[in-house]
Amino acid sequence: QEQLVEAGGGLVQAVGSLKLSCSASKRILSNYVMDWFRHAPGKERQFVAAFTNGGRALYADSVTGRFTFSRDDAENTVYLQMNSLKPEDTAVYYCAARRWSSSSYAPSEYTYWGQGTQVTVSS
Repeated sequence: QEQLVEAGGGLVQAVGSLKLSCSASKRILSNYVMDWFRHAPGKERQFVAAFTNGGRALYADSVTGRFTFSRDDAENTVYLQMNSLKPEDTAVYYCAARRWSSSSYAPSEYTYWGQGTQVTVSS
């Protein structure tokens, strides 16, 4: 069964850093692109970061300049480096996979979702 596995969440103080990882099978990476979302209590699921089909990293306005999305194809893993964390970044973070042919970042476009990893930022 194809799956995505996230790791790296935890509790951190404001202005601290965390690095999330998401590992996938080769089959997923060969046909899909992996992006990041988050879901905070009482809010809708929010797009965080993606790689465009042109290979450029795209970020939500709320994380631009603080988060960095990278990928290691040799390790079948993508990463989300989160710096200068704020309490409003507290959420469950998910990686999700959409087909390479898709250029939409709507949650409905994603075929596979990880189990999520909790990030809690204290003030």
